[in-house]
Amino acid sequence: MFIVGDKIVYPMHGAGIIEEIEEKKILGQTREYYILRVPCGDMKIMIPIDCSDDIGVRPIIPSSRLPEVLELLSSESTEMSSNWNRRYRENMELLKTGDICKVAEVVRNLIRTDRTKKLSTGEKKMLTNAKQILISELILVGKMTYEEADRIIETSIE
Repeated sequence: MFIVGDKIVYPMHGAGIIEEIEEKKILGQTREYYILRVPCGDMKIMIPIDCSDDIGVRPIIPSSRLPEVLELLSSESTEMSSNWNRRYRENMELLKTGDICKVAEVVRNLIRTDRTKKLSTGEKKMLTNAKQILISELILVGKMTYEEADRIIETSIE
């Protein structure tokens, strides 16, 4: 169980800091929730504590792993399906893992694909979401601003 002040990642939403642990009654059921403040967009998220393990909530990576993530962003793209629908499903599965390296891989591949041939509307939305997830964790791990994290991603992917 995490405590107030812990920095955690909620897959598909990003990283944030637990501001509170509250008991709330929703739809007739009383549960405890982590109240997570995400640095991107100043958003608050309620995560039910009893199923946080099942949905993949994890602590943010240690700063010692930051070079690994940046190396992954600058490495060669992985081969993706030419069928956008299959590519979308495969990337969605990677994002659902909540693993920062898999999220970075999706961001890298989609940015490079967008630079050579335009992405579908669904993939553009996925790229925006994946980039926000990656940026939110980079902000907390590297103690940087949104702009710095965004610039690091863009310059790493050349």
